[in-house]
Amino acid sequence: MQTRINTLLIGKVDPDFSPGRSSSAIAKRPVSASTAVTRSGIAKDEQADLDVHGGVDKAIHHYSFDHYADWQQEVGDLPPLAGAGAFGENISTSGWTEADVCLGYCFRMGTALVEIAQGRQPCWKQAHFLRVPDLVARMVKTGRTGWYYRVIEDGSVAAGDQLMLIDRALPKWPIARLFKLLIGGGHRGEGTALRELASQPVLAEEWRRRAAHLHP
Repeated sequence: MQTRINTLLIGKVDPDFSPGRSSSAIAKRPVSASTAVTRSGIAKDEQADLDVHGGVDKAIHHYSFDHYADWQQEVGDLPPLAGAGAFGENISTSGWTEADVCLGYCFRMGTALVEIAQGRQPCWKQAHFLRVPDLVARMVKTGRTGWYYRVIEDGSVAAGDQLMLIDRALPKWPIARLFKLLIGGGHRGEGTALRELASQPVLAEEWRRRAAHLHP
């Protein structure tokens, strides 16, 4: 299982993203040069609110470019949807979606080693950036949210590098299932699965707490 990294993106904090409300670094721009990858993520990529973005368990955001055609059909041919970066992603690829990759999967990303730690939980900033008021609800309903990596080994990455699967730790936990259970309201009657997730060390700490909270 491997794919090509089509686009590598980083962003700077925009203090005027939502005047009087919040700053954001959701607007990402492509970079062509090989870029360092550390436990904090892609070098020079910024986050405005470290309580909800960035950190060890959310170091790198991956979003499938396959979803863009669906979004264009649903919300129109908005300018940000013309190329990768509309969803604040650092890594854009084609061919994989949330149904294909699983919690705990380890990948060689360029020369770095990364591990899937959780799905992406959509927030109001994505809706504000695209000017689609109900975008969060749409993302939750469709599960087209992307996923986060933690960095296991530092290295470097560039557009055009391969993303190669090294280890399938938890193949029964595709991100699509994980997201539906913990964010999409599919937790009812899933006590056994919630208990398993709450004690699963590879799952990001925040989502382990959520699994424990949702447990009946």
